[in-house]
Amino acid sequence: MMTTPADATTEQRTPLNRERVLRAAVEVADGGGIESLTMRNLAQHLGVEAMSLYYHVANKEALLDGVVEVIVSEIREAVASDEGPDPEEGWKTAMRTRILTARTVLLRHRWAPEVIEKRSTMSPAIVLYYEGVLEIFRKGGFSYDLAHHALHALGSRALGFTQELFQPDGNADEQVGEEMLAEMANELPHLFGMLSEIAHDDPDSTLGWCDDQAEFEFGLDLMLDGLERVKESR
Repeated sequence: MMTTPADATTEQRTPLNRERVLRAAVEVADGGGIESLTMRNLAQHLGVEAMSLYYHVANKEALLDGVVEVIVSEIREAVASDEGPDPEEGWKTAMRTRILTARTVLLRHRWAPEVIEKRSTMSPAIVLYYEGVLEIFRKGGFSYDLAHHALHALGSRALGFTQELFQPDGNADEQVGEEMLAEMANELPHLFGMLSEIAHDDPDSTLGWCDDQAEFEFGLDLMLDGLERVKESR
């Protein structure tokens, strides 16, 4: 939603600072996707001149770095307020609760995983989040060596999202029409059989094409169960 002239007047009475700029950037991206987050649109949303933004963020990349800070800080706040079980009594449940809480936040900011993946440096907020992940592993009886392997195995799933194998564009439903499926049945019988049987029709639970909540939890549980078996065998 764009700021009205009356809103802009109110906004201008509040001094501009980095936090306000970053939170406004999140609002712009939530409203129109990450493509809508330009300095011009952000300035319009805040009711200021675009040049005034550069006092608080050096450039677009710095803006995106800051936006990641805001999102991950929101995740950390949500995790802190969610009273999960004691990791010493049930590390798998504690880890599962933490990760699914993070995912709930990302489902409110569907553009965020793409931005997080493309950051070249790890923000302090992400470092603090992963400190909490490691704490659960350690309290659950993991050595640092096994915890290190576990972080690699979980990858971005530890933060609540996964990188999908396929990322078709918004016209995917039109592209995969009856004629294409008929051709697939002849040339790719197994892929056709899978796509014919499995349907993903719950847009409210997805961050990607086939990353619906059931699949995310299935993969997460598979990894956590496997890590438990490895821990017990050492």
